[in-house]
Amino acid sequence: MRIGVFGGTFDPVHMGHLLVAECCREQARLDRVLFVPASVSPHKLGSPPAAPGHRLEMLRLATGGHDAFAVSTLEVDRGGVSFTADTLATLHAACPDDRLFLVLGPDGLADLDRWHEPRQVLATAEILAVERGGLDDIAAMVSAPPLAALLGTTAAAVVANRVRVPAIGIRASDLRAAVAAGGSIRYRTPRAVERYIEAHGLYRGP
Repeated sequence: MRIGVFGGTFDPVHMGHLLVAECCREQARLDRVLFVPASVSPHKLGSPPAAPGHRLEMLRLATGGHDAFAVSTLEVDRGGVSFTADTLATLHAACPDDRLFLVLGPDGLADLDRWHEPRQVLATAEILAVERGGLDDIAAMVSAPPLAALLGTTAAAVVANRVRVPAIGIRASDLRAAVAAGGSIRYRTPRAVERYIEAHGLYRGP
């Protein structure tokens, strides 16, 4: 199977995440997109997310109607800081015949050389770089050092396999801020997720 691995804090999951996942599924001909919420992201140590159980449940609510979407508890069950290299190694060991594709937004791609064990990441999964229309240029990104040095001959494949998505400008931090201010997040996250946030009093501040 062709499996897309989509990691993040998903704090909360929103329509931008779902659009990226669907574009990846379609354009890369994936059999499944696996959402893998981090227990603690190494990139967001100073920004405590909602409890892992809440983020898992919101993802389940958001993806439950899509047969090709699934939610993994791997990093939450492991606990501690979540490293993509470890997650990919575990997934590969469990299903060695599956072909893994790592979904990376432009920020993640640009920082890849500074990740934990980036060469192990590249050895275990192929990169699906997300290119937002009118905002990103993946070809230019992969040609800039030191990312070019890390990718080497795989840079051309990253460009060829890039996934083009509309730029809709939804950020999880904006949703959290809106909730904290008593504002609306309607149409920026699925209605079931919006109701879950309301019911559990998430993101309302101290």
